[in-house]
Amino acid sequence: MDIGKKIKELRVAKGLTQEELADRSELSKGFISQLERDLTSPSIATLMDILQCLGTTVSEFFQEEPEDQIVFRNEDYFEKIDSELGSKTEWIIPNAQKNMMEPIRLTLKPGGLTYRDLPHEGEEFGYVLKGSIKIHIGHKSYTAKKGESFYFTPHSEHYIEAFGTSGAVILWVSTPPNF
Repeated sequence: MDIGKKIKELRVAKGLTQEELADRSELSKGFISQLERDLTSPSIATLMDILQCLGTTVSEFFQEEPEDQIVFRNEDYFEKIDSELGSKTEWIIPNAQKNMMEPIRLTLKPGGLTYRDLPHEGEEFGYVLKGSIKIHIGHKSYTAKKGESFYFTPHSEHYIEAFGTSGAVILWVSTPPNF
C-alpha cells in the first residue's frame, strides 16, 4: 500500500491543504509533504494522529476495497432453462439486480417464448444475435431478425417469441432489472 498517496487522497477529499493538515496534527508542512511523496514514514502514533485529523481510523485506512469485476466469462453466468416455454435465460452479469440495468442472453427454441411480463417502469432493449423473433407489446407484434435491435418502454404486457424454424438468440437488456 502506498501510504503517502492514500493520505494525500484523503486530505484532498477533505478539502485540506498540507499546511492545514500539518497544523491540525501538530506536524510541519514539510513533514506532510515528504510523507505524501513517500520520502518519509510516520510512526504509528503520528499516523494515528494524522488519520484522526482526516476523520478515519487505522483499520479503515488499511482496509482494501475489493475491485469490481469488469470482465465476465461463461463460468460466471447463471442459467435457467424452461422446457415448457422452450427458453434458456443466461444472466451474463452475475448479481446484475443490484445494477441499473440487467443484460441477459436469451435462447429460444423454434416456437419458444418468454413469460408474459406485466407493465413496469423502465426500458427494454434487445439485439438479435441469431434467428428471428416476434416482440409482442400489448395488442401489437413486431418482428426482428439477426442483426436488428428493438427498444421500447414496457407500458403494456409484453413477451418475445421465436419466429421461424431455427429458434433465436438475443441479447436483452432491461432497466431496472426485472428478469
